[in-house]
Amino acid sequence: MTQFHFVAASERFLTEEEPLDEVLRERRRNYAENGKEIDFWLVRQPAFLSAPQLADLNQRIPQPAAAVVSSDASFITFLKLRLEYVVTGQFEAPSAEIQEPLASNV
Repeated sequence: MTQFHFVAASERFLTEEEPLDEVLRERRRNYAENGKEIDFWLVRQPAFLSAPQLADLNQRIPQPAAAVVSSDASFITFLKLRLEYVVTGQFEAPSAEIQEPLASNV
């Protein structure tokens, strides 16, 4: 199993009100320059938030939700500090409750 970390908020907040696209674009550029494989994803209406262990967090996030998921905990901490009005969490996948962590509910 892989440990994933995430920041989540309303989709509108992450994709329209915050300059998240700019942050992710810069990170992709940096990874390309350093030959590093992408380990983060923007997921709209993430299905993993429906898992029982994340129910408390899911109730605090305005719907429709979006999340940035990464295997890099430091990047998620950076995003939490940068974006401010987000919730953070983590999960392991695949698991009995979370089969495909990057799937959406759409």
